[in-house]
Amino acid sequence: MRLPHAARRRAWRGAGLALLAVIAAGFVLPILWTVSTSLRTPAESFSNPPQWIPLAPVWENYTAVFEQVPLATFFLNSVIVTGAIVALQLITSTMSGYAFALVRFRGKGAVFAMVLATMMVPAQTTIIPIFILIRYLGLADNLSSLIIPAIGGAFGTFLMRQYFLQMPGELAEAARVDGASNWQIFAKIYAPIALPPMATLAVLTFSGYWNEFFRPLIFLQSTNNFTLPLGLVSLQGNFGTGSISIVLAGVVTALIPSIAIFLLAQKYFVEGITTGSFR
Repeated sequence: MRLPHAARRRAWRGAGLALLAVIAAGFVLPILWTVSTSLRTPAESFSNPPQWIPLAPVWENYTAVFEQVPLATFFLNSVIVTGAIVALQLITSTMSGYAFALVRFRGKGAVFAMVLATMMVPAQTTIIPIFILIRYLGLADNLSSLIIPAIGGAFGTFLMRQYFLQMPGELAEAARVDGASNWQIFAKIYAPIALPPMATLAVLTFSGYWNEFFRPLIFLQSTNNFTLPLGLVSLQGNFGTGSISIVLAGVVTALIPSIAIFLLAQKYFVEGITTGSFR
């Protein structure tokens, strides 16, 4: 018996929601397990069968993180590095995205293709020449060595360009008739209405560089310059003998800013993803 059209739509919608729930659980359960394990004793962390809810939460694991490593220093370094990178990428990506979308100049397509091509180059293949350049400039073991190479980003340029392409070109034409320059058109007309993709870019950039481990591991040597992901490794102790509960307590602490940033920018983030990413 063939179901009515409305019933089929409800069935497909229910199946889609069930699939999304399974996918969401795959992302949420590891986080819940991390939080749960951070509140146990080391012995309970390896209990079999495992328990999702600790019988006696050990909140001292979180204070132990601050006692064993200079977490405040690591946190401040991450805030400086990530905040600077987010701000600089918002500026450069918004300006370059506007230029590639609405400014006419010779070779624009070829230049944009070369910018996109950089997205296919793994960071591991360029880390050696960047490291040599950083040492030549005298920036080794300095937070600037993490900030300067990340000033611009191909993904941010692409995201902002796609958003600006959807903006009505008549706005720019009308402004040019009134004598406005490209900078005035960008700063006073297009940039103020580009908050959704800018919020999307800010959240994605913050999440990526806040959790970055590879470049800090290569560029930084002094403990006082360590960022949060690199500094938390020291919680493992020599030969990995540290408490797994304290390590995960540090991980949970490091997760809080990323979650807070996403919640604060969620409205603009969703809007930017749905309206500004594709043309």
